Amino acid sequence: MYCRSRSNKQRGGTMKVPDSPSPGKKKKSSLMENLLGLLRVRVKRGINLAVRDVRSSDPYVVVKMGKQKLKTRVIKKDVNPEWHEDLTLYITDPNVPVKLTVYDHDTFTKDDKMGDAEFEINPFIEALRLDLPGLPNGTIITREQPSKHNCLAEETFITYTDGKVIQDMCLRLKHVECGEVEIQLQWIDLPGSKGL
Repeated sequence: MYCRSRSNKQRGGTMKVPDSPSPGKKKKSSLMENLLGLLRVRVKRGINLAVRDVRSSDPYVVVKMGKQKLKTRVIKKDVNPEWHEDLTLYITDPNVPVKLTVYDHDTFTKDDKMGDAEFEINPFIEALRLDLPGLPNGTIITREQPSKHNCLAEETFITYTDGKVIQDMCLRLKHVECGEVEIQLQWIDLPGSKGL
């Protein structure tokens, strides 16, 4: 079963819900029993991405977490692409890191890798668990500094904005000469899920 993710432009990746190997309800109910909620990863834009074609690249982003794999649309001939697409991951274990990889789409050959980055969602989940309703709009709940142990290009803030906890991140791509990707994390509670 596939669920379509949504974006500002009504485009985006898909979320694959695991198929049940046995008759229907058993697998789905166990998924719902272990499901904490959904993580919406808004892939905003790429900055100074590597050139992989003659003068430019045709980039797209793949987001992986465990067995889940989602991707954005391809932006033609742009090393500073703007996707503004939402990719939605189901979360059962917040300790599993999320891996983001940028590729250059090629028509006749294998797509070229344009770098990757990995990030942890635990700080974001811990901020959600604080359950701080009624905070003033724009309140910074916590912050995380770039270090050699993460892919942050700059300091990131987890904030309470418009009644939601969100985190904006700028990730520096590894295994490539240049490039960064800006993303935003947002949580979606699912009725019937285990919850946080």
